[in-house]
Amino acid sequence: MNILGISAFYHDSAACLIQDGRIVACAQEERFTRNKHDFSFPINAVNYCLKEGKIAVSDLDYVGFYEKPFLKFERILYSYLANFPLSYKAFLKALPFWLKEKIWIPHRIRKELGYEKDVLMIEHHLSHAASSFLVSPFREAAILTIDGVGEWAVATYGIGRENQIQLLKEQKFPHSLGLLYNAFTYYLGFQVNSDEYKVMGLAPYGRPVYTDLICRELVDLKEDGSFQLNMKYFPYDFSLSMMNQEFVDLFQTPPRLSSEPIQQRHMDLAASIQKVAEEIMLKMARHLCEEAGLPNLCLAGGVTLNCVANGRILRESGFKNFFIQPAAGDAGGAVGVAAYLYCTLLNNPRNFVWEHALWGPEFSDAEIEQFLKERNLPYQEASQAILIASAARLLTQGKVIGWFQGRTEFGPRALGNRSILADPRNSEMKDIVNKKIKFREEFRPFAPAILEERVSDYFEIDCPSPYMLLVAQVRPDKKDKIPAVTHVDGSARIQTVSQSENGLFYSVLKEFERLTGCPVLLNTSFNLKGEPIVCTPQDAYFTFIRSGLDYLIMGSYILDKKDIKEAEQFVEKKVLPEETKTITIR
Repeated sequence: MNILGISAFYHDSAACLIQDGRIVACAQEERFTRNKHDFSFPINAVNYCLKEGKIAVSDLDYVGFYEKPFLKFERILYSYLANFPLSYKAFLKALPFWLKEKIWIPHRIRKELGYEKDVLMIEHHLSHAASSFLVSPFREAAILTIDGVGEWAVATYGIGRENQIQLLKEQKFPHSLGLLYNAFTYYLGFQVNSDEYKVMGLAPYGRPVYTDLICRELVDLKEDGSFQLNMKYFPYDFSLSMMNQEFVDLFQTPPRLSSEPIQQRHMDLAASIQKVAEEIMLKMARHLCEEAGLPNLCLAGGVTLNCVANGRILRESGFKNFFIQPAAGDAGGAVGVAAYLYCTLLNNPRNFVWEHALWGPEFSDAEIEQFLKERNLPYQEASQAILIASAARLLTQGKVIGWFQGRTEFGPRALGNRSILADPRNSEMKDIVNKKIKFREEFRPFAPAILEERVSDYFEIDCPSPYMLLVAQVRPDKKDKIPAVTHVDGSARIQTVSQSENGLFYSVLKEFERLTGCPVLLNTSFNLKGEPIVCTPQDAYFTFIRSGLDYLIMGSYILDKKDIKEAEQFVEKKVLPEETKTITIR
């Protein structure tokens, strides 16, 4: 049985193919179009999934969409009518798009695919819930979903048992933690639905001095984690703005422009909203733990990409076991709807457990070598043993490597197949990679990738974290050993690597440990600021020559920047637009 799941038309469009209950392929459209957070119909991702599954559209038994457009349209109409005439301008702008495009999504899908059967749809937060529980290792678990907004729900909780999901309660729009965090993201000069992780990364530089003000004026928080926002400060339910002048007056400073320096008050605001978000999520999780009486928790929704809050939930909520799949945001909705159709709607027993994130396109050595030869590029071919030894040796010498191997990761994190790797022992490496290679803000931390069996030796955590979705403290005696991946507050966003999940990357870590005694590497996504993670050899090569990377290792081939004449013409000022320059903290 072939089931295709699709998420699209808001952000992070994606497709997922399930065959006989097992995931065969998942991919985000941005990796093909090179348009970050691409929300268009994911035709390239769909075509890839069909190719990977060796089927045509005519072989699909079911196609599912991750939300119900008419319910979402109902919410938009209700909100605009309830706030009329304040909503008049936004209503005029939104209505034609909805009437022309969004309420016709099933027709659009059939037309794009040439698919003649019905397109099945489930609610947005049910897709989130299914994307976690139905692929989790648990037969029974509590489920918590939190995001900006689906149709009406902004957060839900429920129970999953075997192949069934029951969502018991929901929090409704406009009282949304995701939208609250979005508002502060915008206020701090970052891009909404894209840069929330920057707010999280900036928070440790600040003091949460605005927390009481936020809780007094903006958020009425209850012990069970439910809350109401004071909509006096938020016009997003009737306009296209995240905040208003009352919000600005409350914090007594205008919104930061993206080109302006980050000052202490911005760090303090980031620390304050991060603390509030953590408290809300922790109260939700604690209440759910008491209500459900189960040891296992499945999380999903874009807000659950907040790995600092996840770390606190793991430590403080009362749950013993914990699962989040790596594409916890809207991209994962494609997984959720496909899994729900197979397991729940069709009442098939679950036969799949999510064990890695490597579901995207792969390129053979023959395809990579063809690309290299077409561009007449100098390279060294190596056996796998030599490749591993060379990568580890270069990293010990302070070189920074673009690492391109196997299938592309699904989700926002590079987990060892489309990665930039560096030595975490070098205290200057964080600034080198931020400024000369990624061309991004200097406050942003990097993640440590560590051998799974060594994680407790270096970090205050005793469970795997394979998808960089948990933050924990670096052990005091190890902070000076891995300064490049230790954040300013002594924390780290951890990736554990096991041999079963990613044998090649594990072997590089193991060889690096043999040479240095350190089982940790700095791992960050293989991309430049503002671009998606690389997908193809072409993407990898052009990112390599436009950045300060020293080496590119693709498949069995090693490229040395010094040998490539073409790289000489790429200077930072010639390549990157002004808005991507490093932001100075003052």
